[in-house]
Amino acid sequence: MPSSPLPDYRDPCGWNRMLSPRQPQPVAEGRIRARYAIVGAGYTGLAAARRLHELDPSADIVVLEGTEIGEGSSGRNSGFANPRDSKIGLSTTQMERAEKLNEFAAEGFAYLIEAMDRGGFSCDLEKTGRITGAATEPGAAKIRSMAEGARSHGFAHEFLDAEGMRCLIGSAYYRCGIRTEEGYLLQPAALIRGLADSLPAEIRLFENSPVLALEGGAPRRVRTAKAEIEADIVILATNAAIKHFGFWRDGLVTIYTYAGITEAMVPEDAAQLGIPAWGLLPAHRLGTTVRRVGPDRMMVRSLYAYEKPIDPARARDALTGCFHRRYPMLRHVPLEHVWGGTTALTMNGSPRWGQLGPGLYGSAGCNGSGLVKGTVLGKRLADMIVTGDPQEALQAAYGRADRIAPEPFRTLGFHVISALERRKAGAEM
Repeated sequence: MPSSPLPDYRDPCGWNRMLSPRQPQPVAEGRIRARYAIVGAGYTGLAAARRLHELDPSADIVVLEGTEIGEGSSGRNSGFANPRDSKIGLSTTQMERAEKLNEFAAEGFAYLIEAMDRGGFSCDLEKTGRITGAATEPGAAKIRSMAEGARSHGFAHEFLDAEGMRCLIGSAYYRCGIRTEEGYLLQPAALIRGLADSLPAEIRLFENSPVLALEGGAPRRVRTAKAEIEADIVILATNAAIKHFGFWRDGLVTIYTYAGITEAMVPEDAAQLGIPAWGLLPAHRLGTTVRRVGPDRMMVRSLYAYEKPIDPARARDALTGCFHRRYPMLRHVPLEHVWGGTTALTMNGSPRWGQLGPGLYGSAGCNGSGLVKGTVLGKRLADMIVTGDPQEALQAAYGRADRIAPEPFRTLGFHVISALERRKAGAEM
């Protein structure tokens, strides 16, 4: 039997452990026939399933998730959501593209809100604005550029000096920052669990059913350890794991990144965490993300590893250092939960998306912005499949992922570039 495509996660997801236990859906077994089979119950896969049901309500739809909902990559992110594109949305050099990407981000965000409203579940969604902070002079230059972009696009924003940052987040670590009006925080494991558990009853979801092989033409056969699913159309919504099935190996790399959440703090410690709800993204892409979680916890996310995980003890030590450098007065506060998650990166930040062959479609390469971007890509992929619309506007806006050098040059290049970028990031890490 072929090896599993699942990421090598060494620790359970902290977000998921903070929630009440959930009864997973059954494992796929036996022979199953469906019109549509979706591999992956993340944001992209679940959005595609919902949209397929809306457009083709009589069709049999099967969703296969390799692990338990909430333990996969979709539950392991930092819980930031924005109805504007987080990468190019403030660009002053690509104004027209930025506007289109912001439109697609708004569509994806609205589709998530609609699913939450229909499903009647909570994921602690809160509009907090979005803070980007800089701890270095190059980072401060990025902040000034972002402020210029916000002015050019007419987006409400606030420039923050060092004292303004300290008042906002309780840390004197940052030189400056920008706070834009749009920006939300949420509990990502609660969101993906809510989306899965509120799927229409006609959609069959199977958990703990990793796909081991994809065979045939039309129809296609999807094999798990205990089941064979025959489907007219298959969607691979597996992000980086799509490489396991032989697709887009020339354009995607798998990156492990790590996060931790502190134990609940006593009131006098929690009083030093700034305003009640905030989240901060780093000015440099390899920097550290921090956010307040509820009234008495902090989350910190940092570290990047190429194609394989790092030692859990090393991750815990590094994340603890990131937290304590920013909050030296809280050096006595430990991290209670530490975990890893994966994302798929492309050379130019564009996704791979669209038709792979007869009856076969895929979406991968969200580049760390899968919550909203993955949702709109999944929704629009369903539109393409059912209506035949080639989605030219979406593909023009997002672009197409560049090819990446083959091995061993790929690994060598990653480590060289990472070393250079870490040096550039400096105190942002």
